[in-house]
Amino acid sequence: MHIHVNGEARELPDDTTVAGVLAALDVPERGVAVAVDGTVVRRAEWRDAVVGDGAHVEILTAVQGG
Repeated sequence: MHIHVNGEARELPDDTTVAGVLAALDVPERGVAVAVDGTVVRRAEWRDAVVGDGAHVEILTAVQGG
C-alpha cells in the first residue's frame, strides 16, 4: 500500500495499523500524536486502526521548550 507520512511517500504492507506505521518508521510510541487524513487517532486505537491505501498520516512529536 502507498501512503504519505508527514508529506513523504511510503510503501507499507496492506492492512498496516497506526502502530505498525510507527514501528516501521522506528518512531517510539511515547510523546507522539498521530492523525490520519486529518483526524487524530487516539492512542488506545493505534493497534486496531488500519491505515488505508493513499492515506495521509501526520506524526507529531512533543517538543519541550520555552
